[in-house]
Amino acid sequence: MWKLLALLIMVMSCWTSMVEAEYFKYKDPKQPMNVRIKDLMKRMTLEEKIGQMTQIDKSVASNEVMKKYFIGSVLSIPLPISYPADEASPKAWIDMVNDYQKGSLSTRLGIPMIYGIDAVHGHNDVYKATIFPHNVGLGVTRQIGAATALEVRATGIRYAFAPCIAVCRDPRWGRCYESYSEDPKIVKLMTEIIPGLQGDIPAGSRKGVPFVGGQTKIAACAKHYLGDGGTHEGIDQGNTIIDAKGLFSIHMPAYYDSIIKGVATIMTSYSSWNGVKMHTNRYLVTDFLKNTLKFRGFVISDFQGLDRITTPIHANYTYSIIASMNAGIDMFMIGFNYTEFIDGLTYLVKKQFIPMSRVDDAVQRILRVKFTMGLFENPLADYSMVKYLGSQEHRNLAREAVRKTLVLLKNGKTTNKPLLPLPKKASKILVAGSHADNLGYQCGGWTIGWQGVSGNNITAGTTILSAVKKAVDPRTHVIYNENPSGDFVKSNKFDYAIVVVGELPYAETFGNSVNLTIPEPGPSTIKNVCGSVKCVVVLITGRPVVVQPYVETIDALVAAWLPGTEGQGVTDALFGDYGFTGKLARTWFKSVDQLPMNVGDSHYDPLYPFGFGLLTKA
Repeated sequence: MWKLLALLIMVMSCWTSMVEAEYFKYKDPKQPMNVRIKDLMKRMTLEEKIGQMTQIDKSVASNEVMKKYFIGSVLSIPLPISYPADEASPKAWIDMVNDYQKGSLSTRLGIPMIYGIDAVHGHNDVYKATIFPHNVGLGVTRQIGAATALEVRATGIRYAFAPCIAVCRDPRWGRCYESYSEDPKIVKLMTEIIPGLQGDIPAGSRKGVPFVGGQTKIAACAKHYLGDGGTHEGIDQGNTIIDAKGLFSIHMPAYYDSIIKGVATIMTSYSSWNGVKMHTNRYLVTDFLKNTLKFRGFVISDFQGLDRITTPIHANYTYSIIASMNAGIDMFMIGFNYTEFIDGLTYLVKKQFIPMSRVDDAVQRILRVKFTMGLFENPLADYSMVKYLGSQEHRNLAREAVRKTLVLLKNGKTTNKPLLPLPKKASKILVAGSHADNLGYQCGGWTIGWQGVSGNNITAGTTILSAVKKAVDPRTHVIYNENPSGDFVKSNKFDYAIVVVGELPYAETFGNSVNLTIPEPGPSTIKNVCGSVKCVVVLITGRPVVVQPYVETIDALVAAWLPGTEGQGVTDALFGDYGFTGKLARTWFKSVDQLPMNVGDSHYDPLYPFGFGLLTKA
């Protein structure tokens, strides 16, 4: 009897020890975050830590790769190779993300990965998502952030490489449409998109601590740190030549605000400051961002940013790893060749070229964001949020955003004879121009692909032509001719014409432009139509472009920027259902010879000044 009792006590004691051994503080959401981070850090090997610092592209990811290399993050670059399939459904995205996550969860410590994507004007790589206007024209920012977060979560993704808080000082820059304004005060205001994406940071929170609030929110990424919008002659990935006072007064204010609002991550820029690559700038990344501003989230490189530290690209990868690690970058957007990075960094740490303390700083920051996001408690996505992708509520919000971003630059050849609003009841009207019936052109770059696409079968949406047909009286005869001759226009006796022309889609370096002209047949269409009939020209562009040669010919001129999928926002204002209220957040130059030219410059002589915009009543 006593022997049996002793045996039973021993078995229970062993079982209790096993249960206690299975208790990990880092898995306990009741534990303080710093306790969880510390507990997990002490359990991690070097290989597991370096895995956490590695972000790979979907095209090279798999359940097995996640497990073998302890990969901390996966991304989808904006190319078809990085999507689950063409026109993939939200469920297909969720299933893909969850498969990679299950690989991460099956590792020794079960650290969940974080999946990231470029959601820069809505969930722009996903079929049938709501595409909002690009930043160049935005106004209702917080609501757009909240809607974007829901659509990203609808596909199982929880991290967006947005917002871009660049201050574009030269429209020749190919990314100018990703910038809210040339004015740092406006860009600073637009950081309101961050609480839209992440949720409102709780009262009393410590400055710099990342915050992501609940299952309807995602981690944001303020980019590109620092000065990417101020490069010499607007050259993408170029050199920002400016003194410290200028850098900190123009390009830094929005980062102060982002950090106060709890932004989870910050992305370094491809560009340089006075010849020093931002990916190697220890002063700005570690000394200022981390130590002075107390940023506690993680710093991520831009895509293959390591490779671009050297010229030619990838010329000295060992140097690039050392320089970027010592600068203070925490997570590396490697993309494809991740084993080279992992092997290289492992060797450099083991040989003490990079201190272990630097690795630990990076991993602690990454884990802090993951704990904040609730990834350890809820690592897998379900289908419950699929309904939010492309929802009517979000399309209505996008339509509202479009009409608020429109800027009326001219209305009538004389001020006492305005052309707008246009009458809905007319005998016959003409709609012309390369951009009138092209959803891809209307959305611009970063839409179902990096450089954008042409055509109307790319995603769900409403072209401006379709919107015109919906807006006018059913008895009004709408004629569409993309590039009509002058004789055609004269012979048809139109009541008026709507001409929609602009830039072709582009992104990043491919958008660099020295002349900023509207490509043909845009100018020919304006000449042929507006020379023969009363016309309003609607410009679909990512920035101010050369229009002075055509202004006299045109009766009314509207800057519609890159409005996205909801073309009815344009016709809402054209036909007077809503008034024009938009004001220029960018200076509209007369000639490219004036560039760079920003409000406050001594040589300021614009065609349309910063803050200009004619008003109409609904």
